[in-house]
Amino acid sequence: MKKLSENIYNSSKTKDKPKFKLFKSAGFMLTYKCNCSCEFCYYNCNNAQAGLIDPEIIVEGYRSLKNIAGESAKIHLTGGEAFLFWDRLVEIFEQVKKANLGCVDMLETNAFWATDEKDIRSRLKILDESGLNILKISCDPFHQEYVDIVPVRLLTKIAKEMLGPSRVMVRWQKYLDNPIKMKGISQQEKNANYIDTLKDYPCRFNGRAAGPLAELFADKPIEKLAHFNCLKNFLSAKSVHIDPFGNVFNGTCSGIIIGNLNQQSLEDIWLNFDPAKNEIVNILCKSGPVGLLEKAKEQGFIPAELYAGKCHLCTDIRQFFFDKRIFGMTIGPTPCYSGE
Repeated sequence: MKKLSENIYNSSKTKDKPKFKLFKSAGFMLTYKCNCSCEFCYYNCNNAQAGLIDPEIIVEGYRSLKNIAGESAKIHLTGGEAFLFWDRLVEIFEQVKKANLGCVDMLETNAFWATDEKDIRSRLKILDESGLNILKISCDPFHQEYVDIVPVRLLTKIAKEMLGPSRVMVRWQKYLDNPIKMKGISQQEKNANYIDTLKDYPCRFNGRAAGPLAELFADKPIEKLAHFNCLKNFLSAKSVHIDPFGNVFNGTCSGIIIGNLNQQSLEDIWLNFDPAKNEIVNILCKSGPVGLLEKAKEQGFIPAELYAGKCHLCTDIRQFFFDKRIFGMTIGPTPCYSGE
């Protein structure tokens, strides 16, 4: 387990200054491919996206995470939709178990595949015997545009029976009990449902969520966002997400690459993380997304009049940089900025 002082940024700070926290959790994205194209997706997942993670990235990433955080280290598997690649999912569980790293804490799914009871029981038995701790089932109006409630309820029922209620998490139970009609309705009706949902369950406006969805909540002029910086977000996240290509994102800041597991270990990424070493991250930590504005305007960026918050503004600017192929080592990869 690492000491905070071993990180290069922390080693230069006095005791009274905030420190870069240990990575304790890692979410591994099997794929950007998904049967859904949810409006609140932090990425731009859909059925046309490519990429499938190498199990070795997960094994080595988990090993590094344990070197950083010790036995408190936890990993979860997500997507896209992980169950689109069942054989790869099974291979990952086998490799993690073979490496004696411990269990996979959580696996996320939208339950689209859960149409046959025999198949559900067979897969859950494999996952249970492989050491899965929690099955997380996505259930909300965004997913209900694409996934019928019947398989979601069937999977929830059988999973609670086989794994026990404490090992099944439904996100969110409210919409399992009372589904929202999302298919065959007008865009205006969808927008009303989106607004009602996010009043109860706010999201970050990253990825696709920074598009039409964020515009429904855009009520802040840029000057109202000028006092926000991102230092606390980067220092205190305690988690990373790792995409199918090995790209590492700090916390839920999708599309801001702080390292790649095909080039260096997660342990080395943590040890050497220093905002000052990365121009984009440094600006965000000092001045927030508003700090990126001048650089963007120099290249022709025209901001909107209103934004839903700093993440909305940040994503809008980063999308501009991505389209211009500026800061390509940090702003990427393509699936975070393109729905194709």
